Amino acid sequence: MPADVRNPAADADAHVTLRAQRGESLADGVRGDPRWTIREGAGRHPVADASVFAVGSGGFATRGVPEESGAQGIFAAGVYTGAGAEQHLLEGPAWTPVELDPPPAVAELRLDLREGVLHREEAAGGTFRSLRFACADKPGVFAMRVDTDAAQLRPGPPLRAPAPEPGVRSADVLPHGSDDETSCLRIESETGALVAAAAQRVTDARLDRIVACGADTPDRTGSGRVLHGLRHAWQAGVDGLLAAHRETWARRWQDVGIELPDDPETELAVRFALFQLWCNTGSVHGESAVGARGISGPGYRGHVFWDSDVFVLPALVSIDPDAAAAMVAYRVNRLDAARKRARSDGRRGARFPWESAADGTDVTPRRGFLGGVPVPIRTGAEEEHITADIAWAANHYAEWTGTTPIRELLTETARYWASRARTDGDGRVHIDGVIGPDEYHECVDDNAYTNVMARWNLRRAARLAPGSPWDAAEFEQWTELAEGIVDQLHSDGRYEQFTGYFDLEPLTAAAVAGRPVAADVLLGQARVTGSQLIKQPDVLMLHHLVPAEVAPGSLVPNLEFYGPRTTHGSSLSPAIMAALLARAGRADDALEMLRPALRLDLDDRTATTAAGLHMATLGGVWQALLAGFAGVRVSGGVLSIRPVLPERWRRFGIRFRCLGRRICLDISADGLMLRTDGPIAAAVGARIPVRVSGEMWWPAREKGSG
Repeated sequence: MPADVRNPAADADAHVTLRAQRGESLADGVRGDPRWTIREGAGRHPVADASVFAVGSGGFATRGVPEESGAQGIFAAGVYTGAGAEQHLLEGPAWTPVELDPPPAVAELRLDLREGVLHREEAAGGTFRSLRFACADKPGVFAMRVDTDAAQLRPGPPLRAPAPEPGVRSADVLPHGSDDETSCLRIESETGALVAAAAQRVTDARLDRIVACGADTPDRTGSGRVLHGLRHAWQAGVDGLLAAHRETWARRWQDVGIELPDDPETELAVRFALFQLWCNTGSVHGESAVGARGISGPGYRGHVFWDSDVFVLPALVSIDPDAAAAMVAYRVNRLDAARKRARSDGRRGARFPWESAADGTDVTPRRGFLGGVPVPIRTGAEEEHITADIAWAANHYAEWTGTTPIRELLTETARYWASRARTDGDGRVHIDGVIGPDEYHECVDDNAYTNVMARWNLRRAARLAPGSPWDAAEFEQWTELAEGIVDQLHSDGRYEQFTGYFDLEPLTAAAVAGRPVAADVLLGQARVTGSQLIKQPDVLMLHHLVPAEVAPGSLVPNLEFYGPRTTHGSSLSPAIMAALLARAGRADDALEMLRPALRLDLDDRTATTAAGLHMATLGGVWQALLAGFAGVRVSGGVLSIRPVLPERWRRFGIRFRCLGRRICLDISADGLMLRTDGPIAAAVGARIPVRVSGEMWWPAREKGSG
């Protein structure tokens, strides 16, 4: 058995506690441990830094813009303005602008992931330095300190209203004549409102500024709440807030994280993914609308897609179960809107929209552009699998936390599929006219992913305990219907993506261009539609989400067939493909596949990071580590572990939350050590489950094996 390995997060905890006890200023920190520090990158355009260096907590975030470069306001999850497809995140007051005359000649941004602090410091010989953070223990509270020459510093007001926008009103809440050191602004639209209160103080050449913000309610009591929060935060001061903030981050990293001594680049990128998942999720009001770019930027208008349910939530439930619960609550609270949508389609149950925002109605645009050419957007009408995806996410949360799934969500989505499916004369059940995850092929019949997810939805709901004879009869109907669904499985173990797919032009990605590639832009929509090229995993997503619903042994033949045809035209694609390659035992290929996802935002590989971080990719990266390389799954109250390591990783340490426990795995070629803070049933490889308390070691091979 290997010697016990020290936990770097525990070292970080001790480091933070010691500094807090000494009363050290937040400006006295180390200049950046390279394994924990994100810097301005040569491969990333500076406009992307605003997203990369964003900091947030509890559903509020502020972008990482330099103090003198202009105002960018606070974003809050679930607070929107506008209507229909134009509904978008409401920008709140800006609190970071500071006038500097002259501005710093060269000042570098540096994000300390371990302590959750964004630093900015002038090059050698300069006097300017600043830092800011979003209080991890006080959601909605932000703090900033600026040190420079007194003659250079002109702080201006602590809050500034965002740029004027139709339908948005700004109001100063404090009475006329209040001093310039305190401000309270309310930004309001017909859809939502944000309110922020800020205070600042200049002492010699130092500016301290603290802001408290919140989502306001129709009774307009938000200003009182944020002013109360500001008073408490101001009493603690920037240094006091920082000490508590550091301790909270130390506890987070002690519970969740990775150690890859042989691969510091991957280690840092995964830590960045974890950091930004924490910053862009969570809630102080019970629900969390996690958009495609989170609250790190305005991309996709803050709309909520399947990204949230299938890519972010499965990662988040192992990081911060309360934040994951808030994501489930967002969907549950919009069941009425989903029911209304189903009725408008002539169906029963609940149909969730492809893009959702404030109230759960469909906000998917109807038209867009492809390579500069106007095209109809059909996802809102045809990409219906999101209804089953949401049911799956709620059930996954329940499995992972050991709680009871939300009955109404499972039954209403199953009821939709029962009314949506068509049974032919031979008793075969079809779902016609849909778009699968691939999205290159529209209005197809019997998309394997949609059909199998619908089958899973029906079967899972039918396993609930019936509450009445009517329930029992309906559940039996769902079971029978599920048995007849066409799943597109062929005798060779391959699933045909949809009816007629195998008859299309057998193009592979390698025959077109290097990957990733937007094949529909390169070749044109008509050529791609007539080919077997796919944008992202479609059939293969079934092996990731519902492996028990697909034929045993079918992962490898489908990987071999669909892998070469996948263009990775979506940022969602590489991380999940990496997880599947790892599960198939191809760990080195998996690590190579994961690299584009690891660097997607850090290198701004799609030139779109300026609009916000790719939340699905961040979640997919953590899933690739946890479900792929560590081989972790949770089912029926048992933690299953089937690890596989790339050649270059001699050791892989990973910590996460599941079933109410804090789990630490230490994986090497010799075997696996599991540590837990409470009893848990665990199974490693093909071994039978055992109950573990404290720690347990499994050698890589059983005694007596060859």
